[in-house]
Amino acid sequence: MFIVIAIAALSLWGLVATVIELRRDGYRRVPTDPERAALHSSP
Repeated sequence: MFIVIAIAALSLWGLVATVIELRRDGYRRVPTDPERAALHSSP
């Protein structure tokens, strides 16, 4: 039973840490800047 509780606690810790890191990292949709895209598309 102790192992089940330990695994559940580690899983919860990992999930919370992942959400915190994703929010801090700036993981979100950012609109494309047409001027920067034009620099890479023309040969």
